[in-house]
Amino acid sequence: MTTEDRPRGPERATGLGQPPRNRRELLRKLVWIGVWLVFMSSPVHDLAAGHHTPSGTAAGWLGLTLFAGVYLLLVFRNMGHPMRRPLVAGLIVGLCLLAVTLCLTLGADWLGLFCYVSVACGAALPLRAAYWAVPATGAVMMLVGLATDATQAWNLLLVVVLIGFAMAGVVQLIRTTVELREARATVAHLAANEERLRLARDLHDLLGHSLSLITLKSELAGRMLPGHPDKAAQQVADIEQVSRQALVDVREAVTGYRRPRLSAELAGARVALTAAGVSAELPAGPDLAGAGEDSEAALAWALREAVTNVVRHSGARRCVVQLLHRQTLDGPMLELCVEDDGSGGSGAPGNGLTGLAERLEKAGGMLEAGGAGQGFRLVARVPPARRGQ
Repeated sequence: MTTEDRPRGPERATGLGQPPRNRRELLRKLVWIGVWLVFMSSPVHDLAAGHHTPSGTAAGWLGLTLFAGVYLLLVFRNMGHPMRRPLVAGLIVGLCLLAVTLCLTLGADWLGLFCYVSVACGAALPLRAAYWAVPATGAVMMLVGLATDATQAWNLLLVVVLIGFAMAGVVQLIRTTVELREARATVAHLAANEERLRLARDLHDLLGHSLSLITLKSELAGRMLPGHPDKAAQQVADIEQVSRQALVDVREAVTGYRRPRLSAELAGARVALTAAGVSAELPAGPDLAGAGEDSEAALAWALREAVTNVVRHSGARRCVVQLLHRQTLDGPMLELCVEDDGSGGSGAPGNGLTGLAERLEKAGGMLEAGGAGQGFRLVARVPPARRGQ
């Protein structure tokens, strides 16, 4: 997915572990983090009350500052250069060891630090690791509480476990939201690509056929001008009509509403083949009993592509078009067969046949194209009707 497909502006919220983009987002993040600092009120009160020696108090302030710094480093772990998982795990272990040391040396008032260890586990570790790390943090706190104040440890146990799992859930929710946004952008990108492909196929089929017919009639008009001005004028009138119809077709293709009809394509094929000097054998009235709109449209595109190739590339003198109902191993099929006696086909299929195969596949059908003796044979099959039509 490109950067153009990613959400911008207010749609992209700053999540956990993501750097703020401006001062407002930084302030919001700091306020969110500051709410959780309430659990440090008990250690701060313990140090301010003077319950320890001067050296113990100084060591306590130093340890508390170091603890807060490591905790904030984990919260802002993706600021600048993201941390690797081993480093994150090492910092969490160090945070836990620092909490154990401070609790065992300064008393039970410091048991609240394990809430931050649990939050760090839920926020910074992968989900599976957090499921184990959060209960382990609670277990370590209980072991430390047995040596300091078991009652306070029991009171904090539920808070430590719940706050860790809650943070893990919030992080997972943020990850899921980000994935959904990326998936939505990917779907939009694929839909745009599909629409471009549809438009490219339509324009190729429309303009290839119309321009080929215009070229043929222009050559005929040029040859008729010296001796048969009336016939040349008729060819010019046909060119004008074909040009106008091509313009209408292109507009319909761009808006996505064009559904070609097989009967209209058969009439156009007769005109194009006759103008090219090709003897045409086409069905007078196509039997489309039970055919859905998508199936008929796919066959109409197939006929247009086949006739365009006959006129432009084959050098054929005769072209036979057949429309048959067949029973195949895949069920009943409506089959269009276009065969000429031209120079045949060789090499890789071009854009027209590739696009045609994609059209037929979407309609539930298939395409067969290749040399047939001295000529070329194209067979397009579609089911008579698809579900939902």
